[in-house]
Amino acid sequence: MQSLHQSTGLFNPSTATEKPFLNGTGAGIASLATRPSPTKFSKVVKGTNPVNPGRVRQSGAAVKAILGGLAALNPLAAVKVKAVVTVKQTVGGFLADTVLVPNTVADLLGTSMILELIPAELDPKTGKPKPTVSSLASFAGINGTEIKYQASFGLSADFGTVGAVRIDNLHIREMFLKDIVLEGFATGSVNIECESWVPAKISGKPKRVFFTTKSYLPSDTPTGLKKLRTDELVVLRGSGQGERKKGDRIYDYDVYNDLGNARPVLGGKENPYPRRCRTGRPRSSKNPEDETRALYFYVPRDEEFSEIKTAQFGVKTLYSALHALVPTLETILIDPKLGFPHFTAVNNLFDQGLNLPPYSQTNLVSFLPTLIRNSAEASNDVLQFEVPPTMDSKLLPSLEWPIMGTLDPAVYGPQESGITKELIEKEIRGYTTLEDAIQQKKLFMLDYHDVLLPFVGKTRELDNTTLYGSRTVFYLCPAGTLRPLAIELTRPPLDGKPQWKKVYVPNYSSATDVWLWRFAKAHVLSHDSAYHQLISHWLRTHCCTEPYIIAAKRQLSAMHPVHRLLLPHFRYTMEINALARQALINAGGVIESTFAPLKYCMQASSAIYGQSWRFDKEGLPHDLINRGLAVEDPSAPHGVKLTIEDYPYANDGLLIWDSIKTWVTDYVNQYYPDSQSVSSDAELQAWWSEVRNQGHEDKKDEPWWPTISTQQDLVEVCTTIIWVVSGHHAAVNFGQYAFGGYFPNQPTTARVKMPDEDPTEDEWKLFIEKPEQALLATLPSQIQATTVMTVLDVLSAHAPDEEYLGGPIEPAWRDDPNVKAAFEKFNGRQKEIEGEIDARNADSSRKNRSGAGVYPYELLKPFSESGVTGKGVPYSISI
Repeated sequence: MQSLHQSTGLFNPSTATEKPFLNGTGAGIASLATRPSPTKFSKVVKGTNPVNPGRVRQSGAAVKAILGGLAALNPLAAVKVKAVVTVKQTVGGFLADTVLVPNTVADLLGTSMILELIPAELDPKTGKPKPTVSSLASFAGINGTEIKYQASFGLSADFGTVGAVRIDNLHIREMFLKDIVLEGFATGSVNIECESWVPAKISGKPKRVFFTTKSYLPSDTPTGLKKLRTDELVVLRGSGQGERKKGDRIYDYDVYNDLGNARPVLGGKENPYPRRCRTGRPRSSKNPEDETRALYFYVPRDEEFSEIKTAQFGVKTLYSALHALVPTLETILIDPKLGFPHFTAVNNLFDQGLNLPPYSQTNLVSFLPTLIRNSAEASNDVLQFEVPPTMDSKLLPSLEWPIMGTLDPAVYGPQESGITKELIEKEIRGYTTLEDAIQQKKLFMLDYHDVLLPFVGKTRELDNTTLYGSRTVFYLCPAGTLRPLAIELTRPPLDGKPQWKKVYVPNYSSATDVWLWRFAKAHVLSHDSAYHQLISHWLRTHCCTEPYIIAAKRQLSAMHPVHRLLLPHFRYTMEINALARQALINAGGVIESTFAPLKYCMQASSAIYGQSWRFDKEGLPHDLINRGLAVEDPSAPHGVKLTIEDYPYANDGLLIWDSIKTWVTDYVNQYYPDSQSVSSDAELQAWWSEVRNQGHEDKKDEPWWPTISTQQDLVEVCTTIIWVVSGHHAAVNFGQYAFGGYFPNQPTTARVKMPDEDPTEDEWKLFIEKPEQALLATLPSQIQATTVMTVLDVLSAHAPDEEYLGGPIEPAWRDDPNVKAAFEKFNGRQKEIEGEIDARNADSSRKNRSGAGVYPYELLKPFSESGVTGKGVPYSISI
């Protein structure tokens, strides 16, 4: 065996002649490290290792490993420790272009990485770092998608606790390191969970440090790990300067100034908004406020998908679909304004589909396998949509009288609603009196009046669209279902015309009124679709979560228990959000092209964030109370009493919420014995301060921000975050195709104003003679509808290896017996919730989730198969 280069510690794999672990002898370079002396490579060096100098990269935790065997008799004797290293085969990793032939792999990867064991404690006599011990890892075999390596060490008794492992990757490419297991200690194996990318040595990037799975608060950190813990956070924060490159691991903040085409910057006094991850791209020469756009949008390396292709299903499919679909549709649907000629044509999307160009002209089949059907009668492929189930259960804040707006009447016209008491009394006659309905909280309102009215004038200047402010009033029937009573549509003063508003009711005595009611519903549904996508989905989950992630990575060490609690709930969200900035919420992207108010979608979401977003109202119980859908009731099972008893989202969501809170309470109490331990946790306090002051900077002075001073405070904050990224996101995302797949049920925009708003003679004649044609002209165009249907299908799908709430246990949780027991209870509760939801859907008394033609509510069932299922609660916002 060629000896190691004494000055650099580098090993040239091309000179390897032995295959120590392939032939099962355990001999070779790895075994040299088991000898305490005099081998040049395995000798210990106080404080640093000249073979493997470098900065610290990743933190973690330490597990006490008491040396056994000979060390118990002779403190100078070496104990043999074996390291088993698992690397995942990944797309784009160091094996991307390698043909795996067993006899050649060992030659190629026989000395693949250097492992350096770092003691957890400082030398008690000198107060300086103890010597580290290094060894080369050699290829040991392949197990499915995992590659195994082994290394051997000789540790003296005074080495003490193993605190960390530093990795030097000698491959020519980065590798995805899954874990390291150290065997040979009297107390059992020591586990180091990595799940992270390790750059190649030739890249010039610093080496990586990984800690064992025991979690520590900052004040409890072993002395030998304190500097490593601090140094890692410094690396992750970066300098705030320069452009981020692919492979970097730096987390920082920036405003939304990269949406393109001179869109207003989101973030700041004028347009308040959460912050995104900073990329550092240069400013645009056309608009200095804008950041230039590129094909690659930076996200820190460990936020990118790390598994093989099946795990990249969501992001890559959506990205590819968007870039392949729209050009393809444009070749089929030549007129972007063209609507559907009749409702039969809408149904044909599901029955017959759209003929696509030959496969040689489009690669859509690769990206949308569930949508593309091969036609036996023709050579073309067919874009054919699955028939979505019908879902209809919108639940809204309780109503108070009189109904008044808050906008400036000098700009927007009279504030008083046209929905009068007399009108409501007429509609509920036979059910109850108006006074009783108000007192019993039987009236609810879907209110998009004040949030949309400021955008009506600007939106109407755009081509092929229109907009109103709207209010819709519902009555809660004795059966527990909501009955719409009235819709009010408002146009502010515009083009020299005064405010226009009209109230529509479900009047079936006149054919004209019946059709006007249908038109009014189409407009309101488009407002509801836009609010759902922009606010309930994008803003409240994706957008507002990114600052929590950035702050956690910058301020919470990877060995911090709260970091480890939240880690599975943050996976992949930043990459999904970067994709959204690339193709969904960008200027001219899917959202601006298909959802009201089109070009002004992101400005509208900024306005609503500034007006109404509050962290303390994001937890489910407080959210329900804030929207008038529940009242606080300590005697109730979940601490709240619903104003609509058969509210599927609230009923099922409270089961999930309570289970999360119980799990988080058990977890927090394991690490924080009292309030003092919470308030004195410097990393925890820095994290929460940064969330408020940098991540949500435009809201930093609001008085409602909670403090984290007690265990209960911490439980509430963590439960709220986990609920938002799991239960809330699942409810608003995975039912999108079921809700909106049949787009007349949930149109995303309205293109034509109401027939009775200042109609021309021709407009009124078309409405009277061909009302269906006029309604279809109001609904989205063919290209808008098919684009949205395709995107919703992809967004509503679970990846084949989706990780669901209460599913896979984190290694750090598994290795702590008390935490493991608490998690197993949490896992068992999710399985119980599955059964409870099934029972509710089978209960015929629950009219909002059972009955003829009523789709069962399954969005909050914790587990699911892959694909579009309308159920399943993943750990994180992973699509």
